[in-house]
Amino acid sequence: MADQKKAASFNVLPKIINGGIAGVIGVTCVFPMDLVKTRLQNQQIGPNGEKMYSSIIDCFRKTIKQDGFFGMYRGSAVNILLVTPEKAIKLAANDYFRFHLATPEGKLPLHMAGIAGGLAGLFQIIVTTPMELLKIQMQDAGRIASAERAAGREVQKTTALDVAKTLVKEHGIFGLYKGVKATGVRDVVFSVVYFPMMASINDAGPRKADNSGEAVFYWSLFAGLSAGMFSALLVTPFDVIKTRLQAIKKIEGEKEFDGFFDCLTKTMKYEGPLAFFKGGLCRVMVLAPMFGIAQMVYFTGVGEMILGIERKKSV
Repeated sequence: MADQKKAASFNVLPKIINGGIAGVIGVTCVFPMDLVKTRLQNQQIGPNGEKMYSSIIDCFRKTIKQDGFFGMYRGSAVNILLVTPEKAIKLAANDYFRFHLATPEGKLPLHMAGIAGGLAGLFQIIVTTPMELLKIQMQDAGRIASAERAAGREVQKTTALDVAKTLVKEHGIFGLYKGVKATGVRDVVFSVVYFPMMASINDAGPRKADNSGEAVFYWSLFAGLSAGMFSALLVTPFDVIKTRLQAIKKIEGEKEFDGFFDCLTKTMKYEGPLAFFKGGLCRVMVLAPMFGIAQMVYFTGVGEMILGIERKKSV
């Protein structure tokens, strides 16, 4: 943790700008792999052991064959639109809570770093839940469409806006918060682990020569990659449950779930414990580079440069 004296104030605006830019760049780079993750997590094993996708590569191949290269970015518009406030909240909130929980000397005990990360994860679900709910419908639409065509049924095209309108009409604004509990558990646990680990690794690396006290860009990338890889794998079971709860449309014969514990028990009963790690490798391949890229961009201080604010090392 930092040994320097704590700054007198915390400037949140440049942090929000940094977080928004970091989120857009990070998501754009890894979205195709995120789409594959969603489809692998949502597919359920048929009565005779049949599966639509046998592997990550098979899912990539079938998706590109059916929808073309840009089909890999299905649902990306809503994700990129909402990831700006989502990542801005997550990254800026973590820095904000770290600043206020630090001692006057600028030191932050490990348990306080975990609390800061957990609070950041809790705050972000305001945006994360509706963003991922809509994204999942778009990402999983190709899998549903393939099954419908195979059964000889007509495929109805939909958009994220159509889904949002239907949910709000039928359930009010809270219809957009389907799966919020599972999202909250996943994001809080992830953030409690990720942010202290990332900060510890980042603090151990070489510093820039501009007197900002920040790590060089490649070390921030490494810190985000390493912490993201471990944290992503750790919370994969919560992500599987969240993804299945948020999948509104199912293929005929697939099980419906009535809440977190119903999904937990049915998945365990019919598919076994390994089902909770479906898409786990994909998730690591998504979140590790995404957070690595996001942290690297975040720490470049674009927001400070735009606003003409002097860079100071965060706690």
